[in-house]
Amino acid sequence: MLRFMLMFLICLAVLFIAELWQPVDHYVILPFTGAIAKVCVWIVDVFDPHVIAQGKVLQSTSGDFAISIERGCNGVEAVIILISAMLAFPAPWKHKLAGIGLGFLAIQVLNLVRIISLFYLGQWNRVWFEWFHLYLWQALIVLDALVVFLVWLRWLPRGPRTQA
Repeated sequence: MLRFMLMFLICLAVLFIAELWQPVDHYVILPFTGAIAKVCVWIVDVFDPHVIAQGKVLQSTSGDFAISIERGCNGVEAVIILISAMLAFPAPWKHKLAGIGLGFLAIQVLNLVRIISLFYLGQWNRVWFEWFHLYLWQALIVLDALVVFLVWLRWLPRGPRTQA
């Protein structure tokens, strides 16, 4: 357990520092966040053609409301927590990579739901938008990472765990 905690904290520190490093932010995080905005518009366009994405900003063309997908809102931090936990846990690499890939998708799908729901909630009621944005959705995204990790643990094969 001590080994897991130390590896988890080391992975967490390395990945969070990497995320804050200017080249990673410029060439990975910002384009990824812009892609999230475009995917949100693509999904929303099915039932509301009055939404556009400009960089990381999701905007209604029929109103004056827009949201900017900032750090902490792109799901990257939850993914970093999940990756750190999976890398720290003694399991075969093929299971780690599968868990990281599927976990990334699970977190990002929920994050798309989060962003789209907040976009419409903000147009409807700013007080509710703030409450859902700051409290409910923040907790649900981190909880999603925890649930994915726990499901991944149950999916791992039984028997002696070796680092492969």
